Amino acid sequence: MIVVTGATGNIGRPLTRALAEAGEQVTAVSRNPAEVPEGVRHVQADLARPDTLPLDGAKALFLLLSGDLHAVGASPTALIERAVAHGVGRVVLLSSLGVRTRPFGTTRIELRGLEDVLRESGLDWAVLRPGGFASNALWWAESVRARRTVAAPFGDTGVPVIDPADIAEVAAVALRSDRNGVLELTGPEVVTPRQQAEAIADALGEPVRFHELTRAEAKAGMEQLMPGELADDTLDIIGSPTADELAVSPDVEKVLGRAPRTFGDWVARNVEAFR
Repeated sequence: MIVVTGATGNIGRPLTRALAEAGEQVTAVSRNPAEVPEGVRHVQADLARPDTLPLDGAKALFLLLSGDLHAVGASPTALIERAVAHGVGRVVLLSSLGVRTRPFGTTRIELRGLEDVLRESGLDWAVLRPGGFASNALWWAESVRARRTVAAPFGDTGVPVIDPADIAEVAAVALRSDRNGVLELTGPEVVTPRQQAEAIADALGEPVRFHELTRAEAKAGMEQLMPGELADDTLDIIGSPTADELAVSPDVEKVLGRAPRTFGDWVARNVEAFR
């Protein structure tokens, strides 16, 4: 049995489906009630309370930590300890490319520490380090639906965003593998916010205006959703990506035998969110 945490999200949902379609016995874990594919068991659990994570009989665990886990004071290492205690053979951890490219942010320090705990646990393991997500464009869905406008800072600065479905496919392979290691996951090309707006327009068949925000305007909006420190950190990354953050990783193609999906591919599958 394979346990998938974050099973209702942009990665967990397609991962659960892929594993079920491959004939695996899957337990989908989320904090709230959820619909899951036929034949998949669903369990409500809160990762801030590791004792609620259902691991009896599990051979593998996909571990996706929500951003607020650290805020509630839970110890993510307790989840690894619980996996060891329950005889789980393998853990695939969703981490972040920033663990390598920007190692000193608070969240990334915690993720790096968790990676180290996993490596030293005695379990088989894989660490997935994605860069920016194509699905972050859903932040613009309301403004596109209402005003056919994308408003974002740094309009001509981009990174090779990855389709969460590709992360899910890589995770499905990693969960059934016996190879340990770190995989860095990116899309096939750098795409800027302005180009993302153009891709959304193409998918809709209608013009979409791009409005460039100042950094201060962007931060003010982001602070409605996250602490100011995290907003500044995010703006630093998207405004001044490093050479490593601009690089296209070969790891998706190595694992899946095909190139990563483009941002346009992601938009085509999710266009109804913008219509």
